[in-house]
Amino acid sequence: MLPEKVGVLAMGSHNERHGAALPPDTDAKLAVHVAEEAARRVGAKFIGVLYSAYELPKIDTGEHQPLEVVLDELRSALKNAKNLLGIEGAVIVNAHGGNKPVSKHIPELERELGLKIAFNSTIVDLEGPHAGTGELSMGATLGILDPSKLAEHTDFAKYPEVGFVGLTEARRKYEWVERQAQEIMRLGVRASLFLGRTLLECAISDVINTIREL
Repeated sequence: MLPEKVGVLAMGSHNERHGAALPPDTDAKLAVHVAEEAARRVGAKFIGVLYSAYELPKIDTGEHQPLEVVLDELRSALKNAKNLLGIEGAVIVNAHGGNKPVSKHIPELERELGLKIAFNSTIVDLEGPHAGTGELSMGATLGILDPSKLAEHTDFAKYPEVGFVGLTEARRKYEWVERQAQEIMRLGVRASLFLGRTLLECAISDVINTIREL
């Protein structure tokens, strides 16, 4: 498959709390940056960003939609890109952990749409705890971080979503959530431009490899 026959679609979350120092659409902005840059470097087609996002039960961090709504939007976006742009494959660049269950539905979407589809969540896998050092650093690199608010970022009474520290039910339900919370409480947070550039470059490189695999 030629690179120009591959569409690259960003997927994040637009209304999710990310503490004091990051905007609610952090995930969407990270996904768009990585998707656009990967597509540019290899000549694939950037085909936009989804507006909807799913979240796992008991993780209350903002406004999200049912999985069926997200799948319907994804199906429509890919169908339109195939019909209008002639793509034969697609790479979904996901930057929101709650969207990961979408990956289980990729085989049925491939059969239904007649496309080869890859789901890439490398950003999520690299960033570490929610709204923690990884996301703060990538946000700093993109210029969406407010450094003046870093000191209050770990006020968990005000921002319980940071590292999911204040999400008691989620910490009980998910072992990985408890690990993230413990890490944030133990190490705190910081923002490093070097780390942010490194994480973003790793994510871009992995998406490029996924495009080439198609």
